Amino acid sequence: MNIAVVFAGGIGKRMNTKALPKQFLKLYGKEIIVYTLEQFEENEEIDGIVIACVEPWISYLNDLIGKYNLRKVFDVVSGGNTGQESIYNGLCAANKYCKNIKNDIVLIHDGVRPLIDQDTITRCIRSVKARGSAITVAPVVETIIRVDECEQIKDVIERSECLMARAPQCFYLNDIMMAHKFALNEGKNDFIDSASLMKYYGYDLAVVDGPVENIKITTPMDFYLFKALIEAKESSQLFGI
Repeated sequence: MNIAVVFAGGIGKRMNTKALPKQFLKLYGKEIIVYTLEQFEENEEIDGIVIACVEPWISYLNDLIGKYNLRKVFDVVSGGNTGQESIYNGLCAANKYCKNIKNDIVLIHDGVRPLIDQDTITRCIRSVKARGSAITVAPVVETIIRVDECEQIKDVIERSECLMARAPQCFYLNDIMMAHKFALNEGKNDFIDSASLMKYYGYDLAVVDGPVENIKITTPMDFYLFKALIEAKESSQLFGI
């Protein structure tokens, strides 16, 4: 079984929205989270979806699931105080629906990363089957520097050796659950993403090239870029570009 674990537990502080979490902002009348969920709903290899949502908005999200007929959604659970906790809550929910935890695959994805595409989802699943994991990446297009505590440049990192980690990040359910349990036992709750968690506990990580436009909608500028990319996609379909 292949299950997408989508976490939507943020409240959008960097988006400057006063009342509406960023995943529920609308573009052309459709919420960002719905754009994201539809990509997994439409993929033939995805069997189910579990969502970890900021708790006060679970009822609203359930209404959207019904409105857009998202039939693959198995469960919506409460998110945690951190992204790591939200993912763990989602994984625990996914575990209830899996019959073979050693062979079942989870694709961990941001609810505000709606520009993922079908091909990347499929290649991620194949990578887990072949190599045990799949971390979606994109090329670094600007110079990366390392600074010291005085904000002086210590090092200019070779760009050709760097990639940007994105999502989905995909694993066998048994492996990622074990890593989370190790972290819980050690009281470590500050991992920035699943790749960092898995690397810390010694798992090998394979990369899968993803679309450059697979951005995370975090700031107003991201939202307007998302809007422009959707408009460009629609124009290309309309005019056959």
